Amino acid sequence: MTFVTMAALKDNLKKFTQNKTFLLPLLLLVITLSVNFFLQPKMFDTRVLGGNLRSYMPLIFLAVAQTFVIINGSIDLAVGAEMSLVAAFLVTRLSETSTLGEFVLILLAGIGIGMLAGAFNGLAVSYIRLPAFITSYASSYIFGGIALLVLPRPGGNMPLDLADAYRHAAILGIPFGIWVIALILIVWSVVRATRYGTFLYAVGGSEKSAYASGVPVSQNRFVTHMVAGGIAAIAAVFLALNTGSSDARIGDAMTLNSVVAVVLGGTLMSGGSGGVAGSILGVLILSFIRNIVSYTNISTWIQPLVDATIILIAIASPGFIRLFHRKEIKAK
Repeated sequence: MTFVTMAALKDNLKKFTQNKTFLLPLLLLVITLSVNFFLQPKMFDTRVLGGNLRSYMPLIFLAVAQTFVIINGSIDLAVGAEMSLVAAFLVTRLSETSTLGEFVLILLAGIGIGMLAGAFNGLAVSYIRLPAFITSYASSYIFGGIALLVLPRPGGNMPLDLADAYRHAAILGIPFGIWVIALILIVWSVVRATRYGTFLYAVGGSEKSAYASGVPVSQNRFVTHMVAGGIAAIAAVFLALNTGSSDARIGDAMTLNSVVAVVLGGTLMSGGSGGVAGSILGVLILSFIRNIVSYTNISTWIQPLVDATIILIAIASPGFIRLFHRKEIKAK
C-alpha cells in the first residue's frame, strides 16, 4: 500500500513539474533571496531595493532581448556590445543641461541604432544563413569598435535632473524598477498572444515544421534579432541614467551573463520554450549569488570561480535532466 502511494505520489509530482520550467528558478530565487535577507536585513527597504533594481535593470533588459532570440532558436552574442554602442551615443550627444525634448529625440535615435545593429545580425542569420553564434560574436567586435570610436574613454553626460529623478523614482511608495518589471511582463504577455509570438515559438521549436506550416521563418527571425537590438538599446538608456556616464566596454561581460540568466530562468538553448518571466528571475538569482559572495567578504578571486561554476551548471543542467529521463525510461 505504501509502495503504491509513493509511486502515485512520484507520478503526480512528475506530472506537476513537467513543462513547468519556472519551478527550478523560483526555488533558486527563494533560496538566494533568503540568504541575502539574512546578510542584509534592510534589503527590502525602499531605498535599498530601488538601488539594487536600478543596478539590475540593464542586465534584465539584455536577458529579455536574449530570451527573444533563444526562444526563436537563435542566439545573439552582440547584445552587450549593442548596449555599449547606444550608451556611448547617448552620453556623447547629451549634456547635463539637455532638455526633456532633446533627451526624447536622442533616445529614439539610440533605439533606432540598436534596431539597425540587430537588423544587421538578423540579415546575416536569417537570409544569408550564417551561423548565429559566429555572426553575432563577430559583430560584437564591430559594434564594440564603433563604441570605442564614439567614446574612447569612460565618461560622458546625461541630463542631471532626469538622472536624479530616475534614481529616486518611486510610485505609490513602490520602487520604479518594480513597475518597469511589471510593464515588461505585461508587454510580453501581449506579444505572446500575437501571431508574431506564436511564430516565435514555432520557429524555435522546429524550423522545418514551421516552414511547412506556412510560417515566414526568415522574416520572423530577422524581426526577432531587430527587436532584440531595440531592447538592448533600452538597456543602454537605463544604464546611462543610473550611472550618468558610460564606458564603451561596459557591455562585454554582460552578454554572457544574459545567456546564463536566460538558461537559469528555464529557457532551453534549443529554442521553442521558456519565457521572459523566467529570465528576469534568472537575473535576480545571478545578482543575489554575487551579492552573497560580496557580503561574506570572500577573496575577490572567488568571484570568477563562482561565475564560471554558475555558467557551467546553467548551461549543462538541461543535458543532465535529459540524461536522467533517458535512464529512467530505460529502467522501466
